[in-house]
Parts: sequence; structure tokens; C-alpha cells
Amino acid sequence: MNFGIDRLLADPALRKPLEGKRIALLAHPASVTADLTHAIDALVGVGVNVTAMFGPQHGVRGDLQDNMMESPDFTDPTYGMPVFSLYGEVRRPTAESMDLFDVLLVDLQDLGTRIYTFITTLRYVLEAAAEHRKAVWVLDRPNPVGRPIEGLTLLPGWESFVGAGPMPMRHGLTMGELGHWFVDLLKLDVDYQVVAMEGWQPDAAPGFGWPVDRTWINPSPNAPNVMMARAYPGTVMLEGTSLSEGRGTTRPLELFGAPDVAARAVIGEMRRLAPEWLEGCRLREIWFEPTFHKHVHQLCNGVQIHCEGPSYDHAAFRPWRLQALAFKAIRTLYPEYPLWRDFPYEYAFGKLPIDVINGGPGLREWVDDAASCPGDLTAVTIADEAAWAERRQDFLRY
Repeated sequence: MNFGIDRLLADPALRKPLEGKRIALLAHPASVTADLTHAIDALVGVGVNVTAMFGPQHGVRGDLQDNMMESPDFTDPTYGMPVFSLYGEVRRPTAESMDLFDVLLVDLQDLGTRIYTFITTLRYVLEAAAEHRKAVWVLDRPNPVGRPIEGLTLLPGWESFVGAGPMPMRHGLTMGELGHWFVDLLKLDVDYQVVAMEGWQPDAAPGFGWPVDRTWINPSPNAPNVMMARAYPGTVMLEGTSLSEGRGTTRPLELFGAPDVAARAVIGEMRRLAPEWLEGCRLREIWFEPTFHKHVHQLCNGVQIHCEGPSYDHAAFRPWRLQALAFKAIRTLYPEYPLWRDFPYEYAFGKLPIDVINGGPGLREWVDDAASCPGDLTAVTIADEAAWAERRQDFLRY
């Protein structure tokens, strides 16, 4: 199959409208062609007049490990062009940077999860392009977790840098499709185009969204493989808790644990509460010691989520429900456990991080309510998921 960047490079007719225009590129380390040439080098190599670059969270170079680590602007040492950070002093392009180009090419590998901030960056550049009368082209890439939908829909008033709009946690759209949705949602008057993929089959085995003949490049430092991408719609919620999500280990966001949690008991309680929420994967008790981040240099007992191999069932796997169930099991086993962190997550002041992550307090309130059961959360979530399935239908391009 061919990604958007590959099609643009291979077809001079697709590039024809770019002739005589100043082009900017929004990219990161995973913005590579099929032969692993970075998009900036490939575009310059075919004569595209690239005059500026933009980088999302973690930067064009992907050099910043942790969340909420800001990247600076700099001058590209190879081409001498300015590189503007959209996760530094600003989150939206400035008027000065918008003056340097006519068309913005967006070539970002996403993870298919609402909280992944590249989605919000796409929204912000579309809004800026509408204001400054610039064109935006998305060079489309696969959603590596395919089409499944899962999670509560972000509530009005809960928009943030990790919540760009009213969608569930696992949205099932590509970046190109999301761009069309944003244009419709925000009623933007903008020249928006998508260079579509060829041959993407989001429901096909064995990749179920990610074509196995393409090399995986980390779109952010703690996104090392497809298994992490599959688990991420659930494990990202760990960022709002005192539990380690495996940062500082070799399998970040595929596991969870802490020094004072008995993983075997947690798994047993999860199976007692809602065994159907554990389908499609394997859970394994593990021990790990993070080299940085939460519980650094402390031995943690935890759970690894295995969503690969013969135990993986793409249609049955529900990572958001699985992680929610783990929180419920911990709350049941340890009623006073200090589960929720309290700090300005992604600069959202006055709100608990777990609520910012989920786009509202519903998940946390369900976990903390001793009288609630899995069916209570299911009833609300299924309604949100069904509504999103209908809403997104008009924007599916594959």
C-alpha cells in the first residue's frame, strides 16, 4: 500500500498545484516514506519549495521523552529554514510563522486515540489556516488501531490540548478523515485537501490497521510498537493516576503497576467483576523497576497487557474498558488507595488529570462509587459509541 507522502512523491500531477507556492511541513520522526526517507528530505529532493517546518509535541526530532516538555524553535541545520514548535511557547501557529508559506503539508502518524495531541494540533492549524487564508493538505497515514470505537464522548466545556472535540477515546479515523470532521464541526472556511492512501484495509489481519509490511517508527518517544498503540486508548489514563504506566521501562504504556499493589489480586478482581471486559488479550503478572518517572528505582508489581499473537482478538479487545476495570478492581481491593493524581495536566488548571483525559468526570465517578457496577458504565458508554459511529460515517474515506 502507499501512504499519502508516497503518492505525492510518486505522482507529479498531485504535486502540480504546489508549483510556485511556498510550502511548510508539519512533521515528526515518523514522517517517513516507504524507504524510510524523512518527508523533508524527500520533498526537497523532488523540488518542492519548503520554506518552513513545524513540529508537534515531542518536536520534529522526537527528542523529548516525557509529557509536558516543551520544544524550542530552531533553524534546521541542513536546509537553513526555520522550524517552529507547536508545543513550546505557543500551541497554535503565530501570525509571523503563517506568513512564511502558502500551503501547509501535514504528515503526522497518529495513534487513533483522542488524547494523542497531534489531533489537537491538526485542529489548531486548520483554524489558523482559515484565519490567514492558507491551504492545508494532510498526507494521510493509517490509524494503526483501525476502525473500532470505544470510550465516553468528551463533554462540552472539557476541551483541552488532549481533548480537541466531542469524540470518544478511540475514534477510528485517520488524520485526513479527522480534518474533514474538524472542518465540518467548526464550520471552517478553509482550503483543505487530503492526499489519500492507496490500499489501506483497516479491518484486515494481521495488522488490523497497521500494514505489517511498513516499518514502525516511533511517532513519539514512548510509542515504540503497534502493541503500545493498541493498548494506549486505555493505558493513557494511567497518566492521571499514581500507578506507573511503564515509562522508564522498555514497554511503556503496555503495562501498569506500583510498589504497593498486588497484581495477581487485581487481575483476579477484574475477572470477578467483568470477565467479558478482558477478552481479546492476555494479562500477565510482572515485576518492573522504572528508571525514571513514577516510582523511579522502586520495584513494582504490575500487569502487562499482551495484545498480539494468537491471544489477540481485534474485534473483542477493549483497552479503555480493561483499564477502567483495573481502576475499579484497585478501588475495591484498596478503598483508600491514592489513585488519582492532582496537578495541572496539560495545563488544565482546577481539574483532575483523570477527568481531563476522559473529557469529563464520568469514569472517575464510576470508579469511586462503591455501589456502581460494570453495567452502569457500559450503559452510558454504548450510547456514546453508537452516536459516534453514526456521526463519523460521513467522513470515512476507506
